[in-house]
Amino acid sequence: MSVATTTLSVSLVGCGGLNATGSSGDASPAKGDDITVGLLLPEKSNPQYEQFDYPVIKAKVASLTRDQGRVEYANADADAGTQARQLQQMIDERVDVILLDPVDTHAIASGVRKAKEAGIAVIAYDRLAEGPIDAYITFDNELVGEVQGRSLLQALGAGAVSDKIVMMNGSPTDPNAQQFKAGALLALDGKVTIAKSFDIKDWKPQSAEKNMTEAINEIGKNNIKGVYAANDGLAGGVIEALKAAGVTDLPPITGQDAELSAVRRIVTGEQYMSVYKPYPQEAEIAAAMAVTKAQGRDIEFDALTPDQVDSPTRKGIPAHLVPVEVLTKDNIKDTVIKDGMYKPSDICTPQLAADCTATGLKK
Repeated sequence: MSVATTTLSVSLVGCGGLNATGSSGDASPAKGDDITVGLLLPEKSNPQYEQFDYPVIKAKVASLTRDQGRVEYANADADAGTQARQLQQMIDERVDVILLDPVDTHAIASGVRKAKEAGIAVIAYDRLAEGPIDAYITFDNELVGEVQGRSLLQALGAGAVSDKIVMMNGSPTDPNAQQFKAGALLALDGKVTIAKSFDIKDWKPQSAEKNMTEAINEIGKNNIKGVYAANDGLAGGVIEALKAAGVTDLPPITGQDAELSAVRRIVTGEQYMSVYKPYPQEAEIAAAMAVTKAQGRDIEFDALTPDQVDSPTRKGIPAHLVPVEVLTKDNIKDTVIKDGMYKPSDICTPQLAADCTATGLKK
């Protein structure tokens, strides 16, 4: 699989421990290129983390530090206790800066405070952790949900107010999931009938399949006109449940993350859409934020964090919100293929040859 890196819009001048400038009271002491970036990712069920985030961040840190910087990586596999121990280990090892994608945003707050007390900056990555976070990078999460909701309405067409839909939301311990849900409800409230709504702990597709089976039994398989699934993994579970119930003409189902399996489902028509989030761009900017923060290069760090967000424990956190795009059959070539996430040969298995031809994709 080929991942094309993205050129940052902010020019990072030669690395080498420029003196800290600006007024930030949280600035780290100036450092050279020999830095260690701790990277804590939350789980392995979403291929984003292992296939995109870690390799892109590792490569970008190396390029920004003339191959002298390194990334210390750990994945918690959806266990908050494991992640707390991983964070403590990085504190004990005195890494220079930590990129943290939390399993449980509230539970990790004490670890963030310990890192801060040890003089280690913590940048929240993809999910906003509580505690004294120095910065945050993510996609515009409420917009993601709104885009999903609007897409579902478009698929349902006019007169959808009486159409019954099921909402399969993300994990209640993930603040992003609550933002996706809020954005979706902005689009859907009053426009459709939300017959059932579930919050899926740890984003497990198996739980989505089980809950969708419950919804089918309660509502009736022919009465469900659409499904809001917060990500592609949940969409996959929903589709399995519908197929097991004997549904052959699947209703429109949303998704998010542009997983390869989901792109294939979009090609075949099983899944209506996903949300394309340019992970290489997010990962590269995160790496640049980590390097400039560790090296005390405040002017460049400030340029990389033009936005602000609030958490339950801190207001006005410097942030970078990366834009997103709807992914449908019509723009596969102009998104995930153009940006190098996938090649046509990755998507177009022999079984999908006819569908790929109809969609305009060739190996």
